[in-house]
Amino acid sequence: MVRIEVKYEGGLRCIATHTPSGKKIITDAPIDNQGRGESFSPTDLLATSMLTCIMTIIGIRAREKNIQIDSMYGDVEKIMAVNPRRISRLEIRIKLPKSLNSDDRKWLIAEGCDCPVCHSVSKSMDIDIKFSDKN
Repeated sequence: MVRIEVKYEGGLRCIATHTPSGKKIITDAPIDNQGRGESFSPTDLLATSMLTCIMTIIGIRAREKNIQIDSMYGDVEKIMAVNPRRISRLEIRIKLPKSLNSDDRKWLIAEGCDCPVCHSVSKSMDIDIKFSDKN
């Protein structure tokens, strides 16, 4: 179990502290929701969590089989909806090393898409995950 402590700083800004490491994350409300938009918004963190969770699980599985994936790269685009304000869609793109053989590639993709964050988000959120080769 991990404890995360959050202090509201005012001005729609929070500072979250990961208590085991002491590392901090600043969140700001986005400009389109009365904020400064000077840092990640809470919904940005959810989008980031999904992408980094998938990539982390791929990294764990690759390490278990000594598969080289150090050049893996990804990005996520978050699309918001209104009434209620929420994340309606995440478009996730992950580039895997071109050198992967097809069996390892298929296995790593299946493992990554079975990550804890994928299992934790609402089924009402549209999630589009695409994998491609990275040169």
